[in-house]
Amino acid sequence: MSLRIGVDTGGTFTDLCAYDEETGRIHVRKVSSTPADPGQAIVRGLGELLDQIGGRRVDEVAYFAHGTTVGTNALLTGRGARTGLITTKGFRDLLELGRGRRPHMYDAQADKPLPQIPRDLRLEVTERVRHDGRVAVPLDEDEVRAAVRRLRDSGVVSIAVCLLYSYVRPDHEQAIGEIIRAEFPEAHVSLSCEVLPEFREYERLSTVVTNAYVGPVVADYLARLRETLAASGLRAEPHVTQSNGGVIPFVTAEKLPVRLVLSGPSTGVVGAAAICTAAGFPDIITFDMGGTSSDVSLVRDGEPKVAASLEIDGRPIRSPMLDIHTVGAGGGSIAWIDSGGHLRVGPASAGAFPGPACYGNGEEATVTDANVVLRVLNPDYLLNGQLKIDKDASHRAVGRLAATLGMSVEETAQGIVSVVTANMARAIRVISVHRGYDPRDYALVPFGGAGPLHAARLAAELGSPVIVVPEIPGAQSALGLLMTDVRSDFMRTRITPVATAEVAAVLTELSARATAWFDREGIAGQRRSVVRGVDLRYTGQNYELGVDVPDGEVTAETVRVLVDRFHDAHERMYGYRAEDDPVEAVTFRVQAVGSVPRARVERSAPTGASLADAVVAHRSVYLDGSCVDCPVYDRALLDVGHRFAGPAIVEQMDSTTLLLPSDTCEVDTMRNLIIRRS
Repeated sequence: MSLRIGVDTGGTFTDLCAYDEETGRIHVRKVSSTPADPGQAIVRGLGELLDQIGGRRVDEVAYFAHGTTVGTNALLTGRGARTGLITTKGFRDLLELGRGRRPHMYDAQADKPLPQIPRDLRLEVTERVRHDGRVAVPLDEDEVRAAVRRLRDSGVVSIAVCLLYSYVRPDHEQAIGEIIRAEFPEAHVSLSCEVLPEFREYERLSTVVTNAYVGPVVADYLARLRETLAASGLRAEPHVTQSNGGVIPFVTAEKLPVRLVLSGPSTGVVGAAAICTAAGFPDIITFDMGGTSSDVSLVRDGEPKVAASLEIDGRPIRSPMLDIHTVGAGGGSIAWIDSGGHLRVGPASAGAFPGPACYGNGEEATVTDANVVLRVLNPDYLLNGQLKIDKDASHRAVGRLAATLGMSVEETAQGIVSVVTANMARAIRVISVHRGYDPRDYALVPFGGAGPLHAARLAAELGSPVIVVPEIPGAQSALGLLMTDVRSDFMRTRITPVATAEVAAVLTELSARATAWFDREGIAGQRRSVVRGVDLRYTGQNYELGVDVPDGEVTAETVRVLVDRFHDAHERMYGYRAEDDPVEAVTFRVQAVGSVPRARVERSAPTGASLADAVVAHRSVYLDGSCVDCPVYDRALLDVGHRFAGPAIVEQMDSTTLLLPSDTCEVDTMRNLIIRRS
């Protein structure tokens, strides 16, 4: 029982990573994803990985963690469960009204997203709680029973409950939950007081509806996968990644599926932060480019940035999560020409099937096909020969676009890469420049199958001076699953002036809930830790900024440090501070962390291998308008301390790295590629 397995399911490939605690070795396997049932690829890939290691058995796996996009895909494709809503009388239309904002102010054709629950399934009941917790109108339980029966007869399988001010007083929602379980026991129930006990009724409503909408889909998927893994011999309790970068058992995740919206990309950020901090780069921008999308995030002082919310397809979701921004730019992103005759790339993707034209099934030109045409990618095979490449199909696909544009095939392929680079740079500026951080102060860390391939061009676009390519970039998210802890978040809105007694009281209450969670999960005392935070704002402001609370007992000095940190954060975000204005606390947060044994990336010493022996081929590559002879290095043959200059290509099983003519590269003691731009 010495194997630890991490599995990350992407739109094109499923990545599996195994860490052998006895030998310290890391093993990687990639298989094509099976979108119709992602579990099929997981089980097949697990068997292949264990055979690759040396005929190991499933019952030898001591730890299994999984990152999934099932919930995200259900949201984006509109394939969630048929859901009903019970809310306070007068608020059934809030789901459509929202905040009344117009994100596309000057687009007369812009449409708001359709609500996940149609109006006839949004039912109102008599009740009203005041903002201070006083009951103004008692709950009419007979109305609730009638509403539940009506929803049951309408064929819903999931019910969301969101009452006004339930975050202050949850009694009415809890009573409705009991009635639903009595009248409709098979329904999936989501109460806003459990999913998101925070203020702002629209965001709370949108979040609990999302939880109910994807709940049955995620729960069914995790339950089926858990049974399949158990049938294959897995004895360890399987875990799944949350959006906050931590993992929780499958059975716990099934109750709060909204916390899995960023399950896939979050652990890659956590793993990259750990690896790069150890390598001497605590300030990084991660760039995870897969087959369908690119996910970017900022890490400062070795700690990933955390956000309280995100918006998916125009719908706000508030849940503790890493601050990750996603753009539809991946290796499978399809290139096309718009009505104005301009070249565009994405967000549509060829996915795992039919995939890029060069994979043998698709016909449309993708970013991967462009790189095959430019010969940056191996024109014959990928994945060490596991995946054959049809370069002629890439030339035909890109050639059709070239004929329309009146350009050469190579120029069109270069245009595709330039467009997708601009898309990714724009995404990185959202999480850096737009929030007061200069990307020139951060190392760029690419991973995912296509990340290192585009990193050099992206760094040039952003002005990033250093690129750090991890040893296993193509499976970084799977490896990150083996480098993260068990986590759970607890929060409560209480709008109050920042004073020692008030801050201490609420944090003590949340810490007690965290302790109870530790006990339920069986996490031993020496493995427990908590991270505390408070969302603060100047009195009279509409929005707040999250600030970490210093460790230890809450004292007057703690509050002083808290307020100083808020002033600093406000100045960084908005360009000014108002130290004479009163500050108030809005939402208090506690994150419970249970440490687990982690995979370790060990440092290596030089073996004396020759750099010349690592050059396995030369290839004519189209760069910036002309063909350039590039040496091709086998990364497995590169040794610690090896230095070489671009233009060059580094190939490995799970990814390909490009060095531009102005780049130099060195292999550090953790076997990262440290690429510096002149």
